[in-house]
Amino acid sequence: MAETKGFFTDGEAYERLMGNFTRSAGEVFLDWLSLSKALSWVDVGCGTGAFTRLLLDRCAPRHVDAIDPSEEQIAYARGTPAAKRVSFRVGDAQSLPFRNGEFDAGVMALVITFVPDPNKAVAELKRVTKPGGTIATYMWDFFNKGFPQHPLREALEKTGVEVPAQPGHVNSRMENMEGFFRNAGLADVAARVIEVELTYADFDEYWFAQTALANYIVQQIRKMPAPDVERLKDGLRKSLPKDAIGRIIAKARANAVKGRVPA
Repeated sequence: MAETKGFFTDGEAYERLMGNFTRSAGEVFLDWLSLSKALSWVDVGCGTGAFTRLLLDRCAPRHVDAIDPSEEQIAYARGTPAAKRVSFRVGDAQSLPFRNGEFDAGVMALVITFVPDPNKAVAELKRVTKPGGTIATYMWDFFNKGFPQHPLREALEKTGVEVPAQPGHVNSRMENMEGFFRNAGLADVAARVIEVELTYADFDEYWFAQTALANYIVQQIRKMPAPDVERLKDGLRKSLPKDAIGRIIAKARANAVKGRVPA
């Protein structure tokens, strides 16, 4: 996850941007997996622990190990109540620090586009999961306007600012994600689309959440003169969908894939 590692040094900012989106999509994802209670899980690329906390609440796991390459995000996760029930540690998705067949289930939530070699990461997830166990992933569909920041990116590009796509975004395509699972030799590979919707009280709340984290989109905004930023905000404000009382409606779309480790 080297190229974008610097985006994830502020756990609170990441949580403001992605926390609610992660949980909303994660609820659908976990319902789709429909796994038993009291399992041992590994959460790879756990970040601030937003998905990990959801896993605790909805799946009643026996044990959870969660890893992420960002020391700052792991520090944030260790400061949450979930840390009493989860082993959070710094680690690499491509070289998991666990024994073969250690877990009943393994997940990568919103991670696969940041991993340099997704095939290796999926193979590792398979290795540490017991035969018959389930491994799964979901990722924002960057190519079908599914990323939660797509409206912001689109508004920025309309001002003439070019926002280069990150190389790993190609890994969010459904066919590519399914390919990683099939390449790993998983059985019963299945896929689905997840669509979620969040509501913000007003534009200021939306803008604050969207621009808190200095990722590749927000970095472009922070280079702009103040008058240009105001024009960007005005155009974005007008383009965003709203409900009957004027609240901002934000939508996102993710691709999800699951498979079973052969016996």
